[in-house]
Amino acid sequence: MKRSNSHRHGQWHRRLLVAALLGSALLLSETLIAKAAEQVVLRVGDQKGGNRSLLEISGLADNLPYRIEWSEFPAAAPILEALNAGALDVGYTGDLSFLTVYAGGAPIKAIGGTRSDAKTQAILVRQDSPIKSAGDLKGKRLAGTRGGWGQFLIDATLEKAGYKLDDATFAPLGPVDAKVALLAGSVDAWAVWEPYVSYAVLKDKARVIADGDGLTPTITFIVASEAAIVAKRAAVQDFVNRLNKARLWSLDHIAEYARNTAELTKRPEDVVQSAYQAQHTSPIAIDDGVVNEVQAASDRATRYGILTKHLEVSRAVDRSFTAAIGSN
Repeated sequence: MKRSNSHRHGQWHRRLLVAALLGSALLLSETLIAKAAEQVVLRVGDQKGGNRSLLEISGLADNLPYRIEWSEFPAAAPILEALNAGALDVGYTGDLSFLTVYAGGAPIKAIGGTRSDAKTQAILVRQDSPIKSAGDLKGKRLAGTRGGWGQFLIDATLEKAGYKLDDATFAPLGPVDAKVALLAGSVDAWAVWEPYVSYAVLKDKARVIADGDGLTPTITFIVASEAAIVAKRAAVQDFVNRLNKARLWSLDHIAEYARNTAELTKRPEDVVQSAYQAQHTSPIAIDDGVVNEVQAASDRATRYGILTKHLEVSRAVDRSFTAAIGSN
């Protein structure tokens, strides 16, 4: 029996309908995938003249496969607080400040970072101070950040000089207040890092009487929330890779990098360039060497009372994000 024209027309119509539906489904799928990619937002904590400007000036902020939502903070401590509260995905902070917050139960991990020359952590005195070396710090009032590099360097320097920690008075002050106190004479010395060291030496004629060489790792960690490590892993990995490449770029373009940072932060360009040259900040792999080095600093910080309990640094880090660096 021959099929009628109406039957053939019905089949043809159904095929068109199926094709149209498949085409619509494919278009919808592609749209949803694209939309899902657009919805990956990495919330990053930064300081003025920090990682954002580094990525932008190096050209590594271009063609991101996700969107970065930058938040600017005046210091590392509030970045860590925001990470702990779940308001940020990624931040950047000194090793001991990270460990202090981690010890309090914050759901965060160190996933990458940089190392600077340990001599760029220093104890400064006024130009007219009678203090000539660490041996003169007994009985003096020493300013520095509590729970971070400042307090650690003061304690480690006193110990190295053969003193007990209570042989000097610790004044817990942030960099801005500590500088004012030093210049006013209300503290005798100030433990701090770059670019504050270069500024104090070049502009305020301060003198360095001790530094962190042999005492501190001087590692700054890229820190991520555990939630972001799971939910936004690809974006976090890409961000770490770009930061590492940008750091290497900066070592070959110090003058350009310093000029850009000076414009953003309104700091003198000679100060910034001096700081960058002294620091020689380079990306690190979180490997056995770094873990062991930070573990030794952590144990010392626990002994000093800076950390409230013993920490297993290996549990505070995620090595997978920098594994490729370690294998090179």
